[in-house]
Amino acid sequence: MTQHIREGFTKYEIARIIGARALQIAMDAPLLLKISEEKLKEIRFDALKIAELEFDEGALPISIERPMPRKKRDKLTEIREDKVTDEELVEKEKEVEKEIAEEATELGFTEQDEEADDTATAATATEEEQ
Repeated sequence: MTQHIREGFTKYEIARIIGARALQIAMDAPLLLKISEEKLKEIRFDALKIAELEFDEGALPISIERPMPRKKRDKLTEIREDKVTDEELVEKEKEVEKEIAEEATELGFTEQDEEADDTATAATATEEEQ
């Protein structure tokens, strides 16, 4: 019977249920099972073991609610793509690189000599592409 009851729960849910019930038992909550004095001595009055026995016997009146995600139609709408030509992309890329270089100079990450080298390299690369 133990396996049948445990199949409906995840190991995390089982741990939470048994732990919560063991805390109740440790705080002198009444037991939900009739357990013999010999059995209690055998398990040394351990609240966790008592809670586990109650769980395995199905004596705990606990239910688990699992929230399910809601399906939204908004997420399923078609994504619109902007039509951009290759030339526009190249121009935008050059603008971004120029802004990055300017910001680096303002923040002191590059020296004037390095900037001149980068500009010359970029000009050479552009000429090679054409």
